[in-house]
Amino acid sequence: MQSTVYAWGVAILCFVVLMIVTPAIPQSEKYHDFADKREFFGIPNTLDVISNFPFLVIGVIGLVLCHYGNHFMLSLQGELWGWTCFFLGVAAVAFGSGYYHLKPDDARLAWDRLPMTVAFSSIIAIFIIERIDEGKGTISILPLILAGITSIAYWRFLDDLRPYALVQFVPCIAIPLMVILLPPMYTHSAYWLWAAGFYLLAKVEEAADKPIYRWTHHFVSGHTLKHLCAAMVPVFLTLMLAKRSIETERISLYKKWKIS
Repeated sequence: MQSTVYAWGVAILCFVVLMIVTPAIPQSEKYHDFADKREFFGIPNTLDVISNFPFLVIGVIGLVLCHYGNHFMLSLQGELWGWTCFFLGVAAVAFGSGYYHLKPDDARLAWDRLPMTVAFSSIIAIFIIERIDEGKGTISILPLILAGITSIAYWRFLDDLRPYALVQFVPCIAIPLMVILLPPMYTHSAYWLWAAGFYLLAKVEEAADKPIYRWTHHFVSGHTLKHLCAAMVPVFLTLMLAKRSIETERISLYKKWKIS
């Protein structure tokens, strides 16, 4: 318990120092200017809207497999809560992002980011449960999700993206490192790296939204592809959950690679 309080104290101190020494990051209005503004069947920005549908499909599948028949064989209560929050967040992305892309603006963007933040926060808690300590990870689920929600509220009321940027990008660094360095509780850990790779590809496609739209002769935009690639993240994690079993010999991927 004392080490947990110490860790949270260090994290909060680092955050406060970062907020003091760095300038505010306002939300640019250019962010809402997506390349593909075509309308089909009366739906504005059609492809950017409907490309969110895979999130709903995989989110619902994940929730069903978590709670009916224990297909994922989740042995810990904290795991069940963590994966439930993750798949709820994934399913909600379809509605939040779809709603935002119908008419992109700051107010709607908050509903786009909220479910993604819940999913990110849940993943960090799951990693703590699986690779560090079950009790600490379970206790951290709610505080991590609240921290994510607070970061979005901070941006909306103060027009400062710094807390949200931390919530989004810290997992992008921490998760691959933990996958490689920490011994896993379960097999098929490599699926985490596949998921991280598709997320990285999605961020590249997001940044290259308009160039990709030009390169494909206005067939598909980078942002539409970003949605499809980002949806592959929960797909790979669902496959991992379906295939994995208890790891009898807990060796990190780094050590396995060294041995190889």
